[in-house]
Amino acid sequence: MHIDNPVPLSHILAQTLAVGLGATAITDLWALLRKRLFGTPALNYALVGRWLLYLPESRPAQVPIPAAKPRAHEAAVGWTVHYLIGLVFALTLVALEGMAWLSAPTLWPALAFGVATVVFPFFIMQPGMGMGVAASRAPRPWIARLHSIVTHAVFGLGMYATAMALQKMMG
Repeated sequence: MHIDNPVPLSHILAQTLAVGLGATAITDLWALLRKRLFGTPALNYALVGRWLLYLPESRPAQVPIPAAKPRAHEAAVGWTVHYLIGLVFALTLVALEGMAWLSAPTLWPALAFGVATVVFPFFIMQPGMGMGVAASRAPRPWIARLHSIVTHAVFGLGMYATAMALQKMMG
C-alpha cells in the first residue's frame, strides 16, 4: 500500500510527548482543584523522589518514607519522574491505539487506558510508600483508592483533551 505524505516519526513523537505532558499538567491542575474543593492534599512528589532515591540501596527506608531521612534533590527527582511517567503512558497509549488515534483522538481508549494505569499506584507506589497494596494500610483505604482512580481517569481525559487541542491547533 502506498501512503501519500507519511507523517514523520519525529512529528508523531513530538505530538505524543505533548499529549503526555499536557495530560500530566491537567492531572496536576486537578490535584490543585481537589485540594481547594475537598481539602484533599496532593501527592507530595518529594516523597516519591525520596522513595526512588532509596531504591538503589536494595532496601526501602527502615521507616515509612514520610519519616525517612530526606535525600538531596528528592523533589526534583519526584517531579521529573512524575512527568516522565506521563510521557511513557502517552507513548504506550499511542503504541496500543496506533498513530491514527493522534490524528482522530477518541475519548474511550484514552479514558480506559488512564483508569487502567491505576494498577501502578495500587501495586507499586502505594506499597513502596508504606501504604500497602491498593492503600490497604491508609487511614481510609476506599477513599484513597477512589482518589487514585479518579486521578487516573482525569489523566486519561487529559490525554484526550490534549490530543484534541493539538488537532485543532494543527488543523
